[in-house]
Amino acid sequence: MLRKKTNGVARRPQRTSILSEAANASVDRRAFLRGSGLVIGGLSAIAATGGTVTRADAATAAAGKVDLKKTVCTHCSVGCTVMAEVQDGVWTGQEPGWDSPFNLGAHCAKGASVREHAHGERRLKYPMKKEGGEWKRISWEQAIDEIGGGMMKIREESGPDSVYWLGSAKHNNEQAYLFRKFAAYWGTNNVDHQARICHSTTVAGVANTWGYGAMTNSYNDIHNSKAIFIIGGNPAEAHPVSLLHLLRAKEQNNAPVIVCDPRFTRTAAHADEYVRFRPGTDVALIWGILWHIFDNGWEDREFIRTRVWGMDQIRDEVAKWTPDEVERVTGAPGSQLKRVARTMANNRPGTVIWCMGGTQHTNGNNNTRAYCVLQLALGNMGTAGGGTNIFRGHDNVQGATDLGVLSHTLPGYYGLSAGAWGHWARVWEEDPEWLAGQFAKVTGADGKEKSLQNLTGIPVSRWIDGVLEDPDNMDNPDKVRAMVLWGHAPNSQTRMTEMKTAMEQLDMLVVIDPFPTVSAVLQDRTDGVYLLPATTQFETRGSVTASNRSFQWREQVIDPLFESKPDHEIIALFSKKFGFHDRIFRNIKLEEDGLTPEPEDTLREINRGMWTIGYTGQSPERIKKHMANQHTFDRTTLQAVGGPADGDYYGLPWPSWGPPEMNHPGTPNLYDMSKPVAEGGLTFRARFGVERDGENLLAEGVASAGSEIQDGYPEFTMQMLMDLGWDGDLTDEERAAIDAVAGPETNWKTDLSGGIQRVAIMHGCAPFGNAKARTVVWTFPDPIPVHREPLYTNRRDLVADYPTYEDRKFYRLPTMYASIQKQDFSKDYPIILTSGRLVEYEGGGDETRSNPWLAELQQDMFVEINPRDANNLGLRDGSQVWVEGPEGGKVKVMAMVTNRVGEGVAFMPFHFGGHFQGEDLRSKYPEGADPYVLGESCNTAQTYGYDSVTQMQESKVTLCKIWTA
Repeated sequence: MLRKKTNGVARRPQRTSILSEAANASVDRRAFLRGSGLVIGGLSAIAATGGTVTRADAATAAAGKVDLKKTVCTHCSVGCTVMAEVQDGVWTGQEPGWDSPFNLGAHCAKGASVREHAHGERRLKYPMKKEGGEWKRISWEQAIDEIGGGMMKIREESGPDSVYWLGSAKHNNEQAYLFRKFAAYWGTNNVDHQARICHSTTVAGVANTWGYGAMTNSYNDIHNSKAIFIIGGNPAEAHPVSLLHLLRAKEQNNAPVIVCDPRFTRTAAHADEYVRFRPGTDVALIWGILWHIFDNGWEDREFIRTRVWGMDQIRDEVAKWTPDEVERVTGAPGSQLKRVARTMANNRPGTVIWCMGGTQHTNGNNNTRAYCVLQLALGNMGTAGGGTNIFRGHDNVQGATDLGVLSHTLPGYYGLSAGAWGHWARVWEEDPEWLAGQFAKVTGADGKEKSLQNLTGIPVSRWIDGVLEDPDNMDNPDKVRAMVLWGHAPNSQTRMTEMKTAMEQLDMLVVIDPFPTVSAVLQDRTDGVYLLPATTQFETRGSVTASNRSFQWREQVIDPLFESKPDHEIIALFSKKFGFHDRIFRNIKLEEDGLTPEPEDTLREINRGMWTIGYTGQSPERIKKHMANQHTFDRTTLQAVGGPADGDYYGLPWPSWGPPEMNHPGTPNLYDMSKPVAEGGLTFRARFGVERDGENLLAEGVASAGSEIQDGYPEFTMQMLMDLGWDGDLTDEERAAIDAVAGPETNWKTDLSGGIQRVAIMHGCAPFGNAKARTVVWTFPDPIPVHREPLYTNRRDLVADYPTYEDRKFYRLPTMYASIQKQDFSKDYPIILTSGRLVEYEGGGDETRSNPWLAELQQDMFVEINPRDANNLGLRDGSQVWVEGPEGGKVKVMAMVTNRVGEGVAFMPFHFGGHFQGEDLRSKYPEGADPYVLGESCNTAQTYGYDSVTQMQESKVTLCKIWTA
């Protein structure tokens, strides 16, 4: 691996030359850049660190007394295996996992340098607090005592909801589960994580279309695609290794690649058809494509008849989107969209891929549902090579979402109803009255008292308003007074000028992270800030869920460095301080210290409760077996061919039904009826009832292979088993467990024995029923997806035709829509501003900008400007410019004049931090913990705007003005 020669932590006088010092290493810059050239071009490279990534063998390792540890990259959601070489407890080298069916021996630049993430010298090394404007080293005992004591005082004065627990997509599954459970035991739903601001509109939109809100197929299954349609995604930079799988389909199947994006990205460079369109007009674009599909009769009528509800209403809406109107709104020519429609129709099955370009909008839930409708119209669902392949961002954002680190649900998407809390109380063997007593009660508008236990909490996208908003305007009892950012980059959120104010108004700001993050320097506080060093995921063990729903197990590579602690140990410390350690871990084995929960046994508790999405079959033993036998799994189907895991799909992609003893192989492609449910097949979920307006919502005359019910059917309950005469297949133990819950009313989600699931599957049926996907979601603000202009739009001619929503209150907070859009900012702020990722960095960038090998590659924050705009504004390539948003936030960055962006559009990456409105904040970091590369956060110039269903931030379209600095 990369071996640096350093003199330790940089001193203050040397900070202007941190990068030059870091580059003084045995692998020089030229060799590194040469080795990573393919990565820079958008492809994966196994030699991205100057040829140090090599295949090792057992004999070589033994001779050098090197232990090989198998772990998983901590950056994106592809789930690349990393083989870590450890000598005498020191991580000395790494190689990609050659046997992994996901990365196939490849790494991107970020993955190739993860050793530096663990051993990085810029990490937090010990607990610290700010006192008198200076960072002071403290002990863990003092930190837990002071923070815990302060929180209990706030709880006594203002209630449990005045402490906000912000979790992380970087936690492994076991830590994420314990974090949500911890928030429940504290007594609040003011808990959330990054999924809110990346794919919450995906989860809501997709789950409300066909049942589950996740990637339906897999990266590997793209090998079977005959067409690849990418919208609002740039996997060449955000998920570089995924390009291995996309390009295989392009080359082997001659699959056309269609990329729809406002910006000509590195992914677009691989496209057969690139469609540039105006940011924020995704629904109009998709309806424009569907207009041609319906006009030419290219839809799959039989698939729609048997498996889709509401398509006639979609037809009525699509009929309004003639080629001329689509071009007026999106800028995309009708002739091009007809060509796209024909390509998709002639090359089936095709897959649709999207990322945050489609989700981060005030009508993001409309976008994601429109993408789904396109696939339903083409009949591309429930088949290999088809599906909606939603590329998740962080390495465990899928797992953290599944495990309920969200303000609107408990683990497994059970929600917050009394029944949901009852289920988890049974799993936890907790007194439900004690649990309810932990939560505050409020008096509703109807004068009745209600518990906040059953009300959605404040989402992370709006925590700022939880601090700044008048309590009389909120459904929160009091303001948020303490903020815990536990593995979160605040610069990934919009409205940073207001965030700075909110941080300064808190009683207490707590950061728990391997790095100090922008939270440490954005505010101007002199006290009340605590930094607690968490380990990286390489210093602990546990499971992680890749974007395709597969589980993988990380071995612990090294012991915790410095004074850092694993996140689940920190949860245990706070649990002890708050007096519920014995309760929260009553059924989980503890490590030898008698404090820290064991990851393996934590997963077993997850298995006992997560029946909704089939997180029940993935025992630690089964996952570890898969990791040890990666070489036995087919690289396309992901199914093991012989070996100890014969027949299983790699990582047991959820749902893996029933308890582990059932040995369900996992579900590689959701809703694929060509296989029996017992072998990984599935129907659409019967989640929305059996009838709507007199129309049948269940499937018509079709079912999964081997089903004893060859038609649609509702979700299974004990009563349904009895009506079918199948209850006799239950064991005495299963029947007793069912009776203990609700007898005949017990359903497949709340039966802790798994008996209802087992018997349904034994008869070839899906436990959750067999229904039609619905294209109309009658519970959403827009039942049929419609185009709505962004809040900050320069197309004032379209506002009357396609207005935004009326202002309203939800998720405890008033939310503005029309009151903003009615103001015309376009004269002063004429340029559309959008944002996105770079291949070199990830997320808020604190980890990757602290990695010298990545910092070498991109040292300047920049804004991309079209040459015509630059010339009209008098801007030169490489010059410093100001970019200001209509709410007054501004950033000073380097201009990159390029045709990547169209006229009237500017782009900035969102990975930078450490500068604020022209001020360099390096001196505010703790000594030696400042990232090598600092820069302005693009979100300082980003503006207000939140999705109408999930409160997703609108960071993909606003307005700005640009001028010479």
